[in-house]
Formats: sequence, C-alpha cells, structure tokens
Amino acid sequence: MKSILDEARLLVEPMLHAVVEKLPAEILEVAGFHFGWCDIDGGKDPRAGGKAVRPALTFACARAVGGSVRPAVPAAAAVELVHNFSLLHDDIMDGDITRRHRPTAWAAFGVPRALLAGDALFVLAVDLISSGTAGQALRAALLQMCAGQSDDLAFENRADVALPQCIRMAENKTGALFSLACQLGALSAADDIALAEEYRKFGRHLGIGFQLIDDVLGIWGHESVTGKPVYSDLKSRKKSLPVVAALSSGTPAGRKLAALYQRTAVLSEHELGQAADLVEEAGGRAWAEAQAARYRANALEVLAAAEPEQRGAMELQALADLVTARMS
Repeated sequence: MKSILDEARLLVEPMLHAVVEKLPAEILEVAGFHFGWCDIDGGKDPRAGGKAVRPALTFACARAVGGSVRPAVPAAAAVELVHNFSLLHDDIMDGDITRRHRPTAWAAFGVPRALLAGDALFVLAVDLISSGTAGQALRAALLQMCAGQSDDLAFENRADVALPQCIRMAENKTGALFSLACQLGALSAADDIALAEEYRKFGRHLGIGFQLIDDVLGIWGHESVTGKPVYSDLKSRKKSLPVVAALSSGTPAGRKLAALYQRTAVLSEHELGQAADLVEEAGGRAWAEAQAARYRANALEVLAAAEPEQRGAMELQALADLVTARMS
C-alpha cells in the first residue's frame, strides 16, 4: 500500500509544485505551508503533507481501464488541488486549529490569507481541467462539494437531522471528490464516457465509506492517526454520521446524548468522553463501521462489473481497504 501512495506522490508532486509556485509570494507562502512543503518560517518541513489517496485513485483507475498513468497526472493534480482548497476553507468554517499535527493555515496566517490561498488552489484546479467531459465533471463535483459543506454547516444548528440527509451530505461533501478522482482517471486513459461513469460510481461508494470511517476517527481516533485533538468533532457539536445514528436510535443513550448536544456551554473533557461513550452505547459507532463495510462492498461490486485490468484492480482494492479501515 505504501508503494501505491508513494508512487502517486512522486507522480503528482512535480506538477503541483509547478503550478502552485507560480502564485504570488504572499499566497504561495500559505499554500506551501498547507501542503507541507515548508514550515511557518519558510524552512523545509518533511514531516507534513497529505497521503495522496485521491491521486492514487486517479492513477489506479487509469491503469484499470488499460491506460498508463502519465496522461492522468494533470487530472490527479487537479483533484489534489480541489482537495486542498476544500481543506483550507473547511478548517476556517469549522474553526479547526490543527491539521496533520501542525497549526491549520488560518491559525498560522489568519483567515483572509488562508481563504485567498484556497481560492487560488480552486482556480488552479479549474485551469488544469477545464474542457470536455473532464471539465464538466470537475465543475459538477465542485458544486456538489459546496452543497455538502453547506449542509454540514447547517446541520450543526439543527436538532432534527435524519440519517438519509446525513448520508446525502457525505455523498456530496466527500463522495463527489472521490467520484471525480476515479472518473477523471478513467477518462484520461480511455475515451469512454460510459466506462468512466462506472468508475465514478465506484468512487461514490468509496467516498461515503471513507466519510463514515472519518467520522468514527473524529470521535475515537488517536491524535497520532488523525493529526487532530481527540473528540474534535464532538467539541464542535458536529452532526457526524455516528452521532446522527445515535441520536436517531431511540435509545436512552441517544436521548442522553441529545441532552448533552443541546447544552450551550462548552463541553468539558469529562463531558466529551461521556458523549463519545453515549454514541457508542447507542450503536452509532457499530452502525458507522458496518455501513462503511457495506459501501466498500458496493464499491468493489461496481469495480468487478467494470472488468478492470489486473494491476489497476489490485490497487483499487487495496485503496478501498485503506480508506475504510483507517483506525490505526
């Protein structure tokens, strides 16, 4: 698995550097810090940086349809730019001050500069993939992501969020980018819109599975795995998938959790631990993990029907295992 992700980084990093380093110095300083290319003072910081899961999906889908990875590099770079634009903006909206064991960009440089850096990455992504079916797919995914993020924010102030609404939010916020990564990979290697649509569906299932496990990690994940403080989602009263499952359970634990979530005061560490226990007691964690396994199975069923080439299929299966089993 490490070799798949390492190869993806080696393939996509040169293009990312080439396009991002054309930005004005003030914006590049923030973007470079966010990508993990430098520390807050501009020095090298080899600890930081993302795993390149989405570019790896793009390359694996290109191989799965019988193509090579080189033509997929612009698509993979665009996907990674979109991902990081969304992280920059999400951290601002969520008020998160830690990502990948470091301060978030807005915490380090202020909201205006982090917001502008996110805008710049958005523009660079659209500039890389702007025409034809790929360009249409990119624009559609961006709109879906905006809809998902809007719902995520709105749900924080609502007590009546239903599970189908929460799953739709995950499909838009996270599934859209996974879908895009897979669809663009297929399109880069084969001019077959119908086949690329099958890989888009694979990515959709995988993205929802990823979000389910991400929400589990947001409550129970160790800081060494998540790069964020424990209970980070509970602190902000997020209506994540395990939480909504617990709130919808009709159990005594679910009702106690609802009472905790309705409090206006900041929850203490003891109360946060209590909330996590209540989510688990009400079945939220078990439900989320079972659903993640189901979406993984759905993704692999779609993949098998697409009759992928062997190497690409093996890589996609390994990536599916990775993103739906990230507890350690």
